[in-house]
Amino acid sequence: MDRIATAGRIDVISDVICPWCYIGKRQLERALDILEAQHKQRFTVAWHPFQLNPEMPAEGVDRAQYRIAKFGSAERSRQMDERITETAAGVGLEFHLDRLTRTPNTVKAHRLIRFAGQNGVQDGVVEALFNAYFCNGADVGDDRVLADVGQQGGLEYDSVLAMLAGDEGRREVLAGDQMARNCGINGVPSFALQGHVLFSGAIPAVEMADTFHRAWELLKSKAA
Repeated sequence: MDRIATAGRIDVISDVICPWCYIGKRQLERALDILEAQHKQRFTVAWHPFQLNPEMPAEGVDRAQYRIAKFGSAERSRQMDERITETAAGVGLEFHLDRLTRTPNTVKAHRLIRFAGQNGVQDGVVEALFNAYFCNGADVGDDRVLADVGQQGGLEYDSVLAMLAGDEGRREVLAGDQMARNCGINGVPSFALQGHVLFSGAIPAVEMADTFHRAWELLKSKAA
């Protein structure tokens, strides 16, 4: 049996209210399977913060009114939701965007992701956050919703509430968001390998795997 080599780290810069980020997560999961099966390479994954709406009030806003202001009409917003729901279905995700009533500030959600990373359950919590928002219409700016999501992902409910009650991780999340912008990232999901930003967007898994493989081989050759 061929030995599977532990390769590098893939960093994903994303926001929890970005539908392309959830679709990109599914494509990444498929790409990781391809890399392991075809190239005997296994990569670790870390999630990093980006705010699509950095000026969003802490309490969030009414989603319908926000999207009318942003896109011009309720009909335009509905059409966009229908298209993204269809795209999500293509990777096995069942979006229910009609259930969403709030567009949240995502700093607390990113703090939860950071906390999950410190406790070794980041992927599970990221998955639970995306599912809660896009599939169940949850307000992921609410502390108790986030505590429930954290519990689904492998954290203790009360420990999440205690973390959110203070400022733990807030400075680091805001710094991470700013770092992404300083690196020229203005759209998510964006993907980096060993600190090198490779591409943005939820590209197909085969293309994603090929990009990671080629980049990893190039980095190895330069280090030799």
